Amino acid sequence: MWNNNKTVTPTYSSSDSQNCHAIISGISGWKKIKTGKSDGVSNVFTALNAARAGGKKVDVYIVNNIIERVVMR
Repeated sequence: MWNNNKTVTPTYSSSDSQNCHAIISGISGWKKIKTGKSDGVSNVFTALNAARAGGKKVDVYIVNNIIERVVMR
């Protein structure tokens, strides 16, 4: 489901390239970025961090509490 016009607050990653999370305003709890493709994980994580750093809003597509896609506004 798309969640539009949201703010990214904290983000988190560890040394494992498949372990990245974010908190999105108005959505309960930490949400993990979908794993499976390391480029996909890092691209989504980079977009979330760029939005956070630049004060931009995002649209995030979340399925089963997993972030699958992100669009920066």
